[in-house]
Amino acid sequence: MGRYLVEPFDRSDRYATERYQGAAGRNWWACDPTLHLLMWRHLGEGFAWAEPHLDRLGALMGGLVAECAEETDRHPPRLEKYDKWGRDVSQVVMPPSFQAARQALMEDNFTAPSFAEEARAHGADPAALAAAWTYLLDQADIGMGCALGTGGDMVVQLAEKHAPPDVRDRVREIFANGFYSGEAAQMFTERTGGSDLAALEAAAVPSGDSWLLSGFKWFASNANGSAFVVLARLPEGAVAPFLVLWKRRDGSRNGVRIRRLKDKLGTRSVASAEVEFTDAEAFLLAGQGSGSGLGTMMKLTNSSRLGVAMMGLGVARRALVESICYARAREAFGRPLIDQPLMRRKLAELVVEVEAAQALVFDGHAGPRLRLAPALIKLRAARLGVTAASDAIEIHGGNGYIEQWPVARLLRDAQVNPIWEGGDNILCLDARRAMAKEQAHVPFLDRLRAAATSDLVHARIDDLAKAITAWSALDAAVAEARLYPLAQFMADVYAAALLEEQAGWGLDDGRKALVARLYARAHLAEHGPLRGIDGAGEELEFFDDLLEGAVAL
Repeated sequence: MGRYLVEPFDRSDRYATERYQGAAGRNWWACDPTLHLLMWRHLGEGFAWAEPHLDRLGALMGGLVAECAEETDRHPPRLEKYDKWGRDVSQVVMPPSFQAARQALMEDNFTAPSFAEEARAHGADPAALAAAWTYLLDQADIGMGCALGTGGDMVVQLAEKHAPPDVRDRVREIFANGFYSGEAAQMFTERTGGSDLAALEAAAVPSGDSWLLSGFKWFASNANGSAFVVLARLPEGAVAPFLVLWKRRDGSRNGVRIRRLKDKLGTRSVASAEVEFTDAEAFLLAGQGSGSGLGTMMKLTNSSRLGVAMMGLGVARRALVESICYARAREAFGRPLIDQPLMRRKLAELVVEVEAAQALVFDGHAGPRLRLAPALIKLRAARLGVTAASDAIEIHGGNGYIEQWPVARLLRDAQVNPIWEGGDNILCLDARRAMAKEQAHVPFLDRLRAAATSDLVHARIDDLAKAITAWSALDAAVAEARLYPLAQFMADVYAAALLEEQAGWGLDDGRKALVARLYARAHLAEHGPLRGIDGAGEELEFFDDLLEGAVAL
């Protein structure tokens, strides 16, 4: 109260602005019953050991990390191109707020090998805990999630398999604190685009047991890292991944120049740049002539897609919490927004959609490794981040459109997720490849049948199987055009089945069954000529149950 002058019009109770506490400053573990449910299920006997760690992490993410994210957005990284003698140093200077958040995250890093080992010793699944860590981080700052998580697993795994011993040792040292130590970057995209490998122009030529790589990458995130995976063309024309380090073997500066940092719409906490390679020392991350490195890289790209899906979910969850906080405090027409039927409908819909995406994303991270899952999960979760952030701005009204409020940044950040690791069309083409070449829809449908419990969802699984058969018989051009509605159908049924599976865990007194019914009714039921307007109003009748099980404030 002492930070601002009190004007005469502030004396009304309507201007008691201390009531307007959003998500920042809260413990995001403590206020998330849905995450508790997931951790109870996935950690089993290890939950008791993990809970204090999760509680500490929730306070960190909702406190320091969230605060630093706002500051870094206002004061993003900058490029020092030349030193005082005019020599190219291409140094990315990260702001103090970024450094403070990164240091705190590395000190409480659930993805570090030492933490994973301790978790296993106490009967807790490290993969589930790592998923919780990224889920909470992405609610604060998906740019930081990108800065820490871009390509680390790809660099380490490919270097272990293909790099010379001395180079492999350097990579191990760089990533001693795990994949999320923030030292990696993926450099694929060129000015002609990122998905069309046939148009790629960067090239490498052999030089002893290393290579000399030259080319220009148009959009490289985490350009301040130390280890890069760079796609370049071999002399015979094939494309392969290469490892490029910031320094050569002899300790001198490698042939890597940063032309400029990108002036981006959002995710300003990750330094994205245009990067030029001029005879840079590089190491082939593939068996020569085998293409194995590129194949492995594409598999790891699917893992990266799950990471981007988590970013979309994180934004959606933060948007939901900010919306509920604001609707509780804001009054209009004589009562809080949250008491008004249209707002209750909007918030109930957000709760259901966010929990459906949560079921998908955590199944991708901690469930069975389904070939079709990453593309479908990213397709749904990345898009939800955008729509949920937009809904949050609408709920905040004019305040939501102002950068001093948190939801404007959420929308700016969310918009990149449908682009990172492949847009919707690329995801659909990957789903086609998985079905046509690997018959990946067979285990996918089996997974859905094992998870579903209601007649409605089982009927839609059967319909989906028929749709896949009908789609496979279409003319090639028509089949490609129909990939998007087919993928949406798959994601709808996948989410509905997973929500029913969660309801079967029996951990929340039947609330998740309500969420599952509402989701299936919205996405899978036939609504008839009245468009469902005459349907049961469970979202209003049980609104308090929905809300209390979603956000504990």
